[in-house]
Amino acid sequence: MTVPIRQSLRIGGYVLRQKLRRRAKFPLLVELEPLFACNLKCAGCGKIQHPAGVLKQRMPVEQAVAAVEECGAPMVSIAGGEPLMHPQIGEMVRQLVKRKKYVFLCTNALLIPKKIDQFRPSPYFAWTVHIDGLRERHDASVCKEGVFDEAVAAVRECRRRGFRVTTNTTFFTTDSPRTVVEVLDYLNDDLAVDQMMISPAYAYEKAPDQDHFLGVREIRELFREAFSGGNRDRWRFNHSPLFLDFLEGKVDFPCTAWAIPSYSVYGWQRPCYLMADGYASTYRELVEETDWNSYGRGRDPRCANCMAHCGYEPTAVFATLGSLRESLRAMRDG
Repeated sequence: MTVPIRQSLRIGGYVLRQKLRRRAKFPLLVELEPLFACNLKCAGCGKIQHPAGVLKQRMPVEQAVAAVEECGAPMVSIAGGEPLMHPQIGEMVRQLVKRKKYVFLCTNALLIPKKIDQFRPSPYFAWTVHIDGLRERHDASVCKEGVFDEAVAAVRECRRRGFRVTTNTTFFTTDSPRTVVEVLDYLNDDLAVDQMMISPAYAYEKAPDQDHFLGVREIRELFREAFSGGNRDRWRFNHSPLFLDFLEGKVDFPCTAWAIPSYSVYGWQRPCYLMADGYASTYRELVEETDWNSYGRGRDPRCANCMAHCGYEPTAVFATLGSLRESLRAMRDG
């Protein structure tokens, strides 16, 4: 299973309109970071290393909505930091849903019990709960015991209330094909989330733990073995089939980070959510004044081992929509 049919048709129509307008670069999804503060200190995270003054900042709702409307992306991923720490997060989501943006609220789930009443189920809204493995593995990843059990309980409560729930799982060198299968089986079958996203960890320059990031060869081997035996076909992924092919090394793509731009309290981040080479005040400035040919594997050493979906999922989407065979494959898999 890939993305819901309503969402697929909406995105397909949006991309077609951009092509007809001859727009070379346009956003599919905005990575919106209304704050950098978090209630966890994960060893692989490079977002919580900002100065104390920056960690105290909270983006006004009006600013967040204006940025999304400015670029025109049909989807928004609200991340951070921990977005549920934002005092107006409920209103921010309501305003974006009101505009029929597909909103994914990325959270470690610890604050869901306190904040859930601020939200209402909608086809335009989904919780995206970060779960990086089963109990021991996940708690080690977030550097705090008990988080896995709290996250699972929060997912069950969201499901009980009728919310759409997706998950996001990041894999490191401490993972094996067996641990990948175990966590995805659990999320897919036992926890029965609507859809799952997966990603190899990106080597954040400021992350406290620099020893457990995967290289490209390791990433391909990990997913190729984990996906074998029909596993990939039975898991409910929120990814295009071509992006999963990419993770296995069956195809390769250039990075199209301009299609998933990042907007934070600093502005539009160059070139992507994972790297910070300066900021632009508008999306147009970001697109027109960034040297995109300087980024991606084989161009910038920092990109050498990156296979994250913020750079390569949009390329896979464009390749899918540009091929009748791949479009039919995506519909069949969905």
